[in-house]
Amino acid sequence: MDDRQIVVDGDACPVKQEIAAAAKALSVPVLMVSSFDHLIQAGEGVRTVQVDRSDQSADLYIANHIRRGDVVITQDYGLAALALSKHCYVLSFRGMQFHNEDIEFMLDRRHHQAKARRNGKHSKGPKPITAEDKRIFQQKLTKLLQDLQENV
Repeated sequence: MDDRQIVVDGDACPVKQEIAAAAKALSVPVLMVSSFDHLIQAGEGVRTVQVDRSDQSADLYIANHIRRGDVVITQDYGLAALALSKHCYVLSFRGMQFHNEDIEFMLDRRHHQAKARRNGKHSKGPKPITAEDKRIFQQKLTKLLQDLQENV
């Protein structure tokens, strides 16, 4: 029996509807985790958990509740690294799949960018997510879920 679930770092997730639609189509349960500052509605096949608003509470909850084979949706490189170490599949909100081979570089780059910001260097943030980005995300999530179901 396949008890895989999709676990979502829900606080700033712009693709909640796309996740729910892909999961429903393939009968995969979803767990969306957010702080009390962000109201997320449960729905068919979507369970929600709210955690306190302290820094990293959602990430820690997710890290403590994921299992091998789960699909984790996050933009957080630290959480992605933890999920990969637990043999989970990890996608960004834009559908980029994180891999063990890349995560160390990404964490190092994040560290250097944070250091530069502390020293007064400011850079542009990410571009806003478009409808096309959401469509691509849903396609990539659906493909990943289908591939995983075929390989059970």
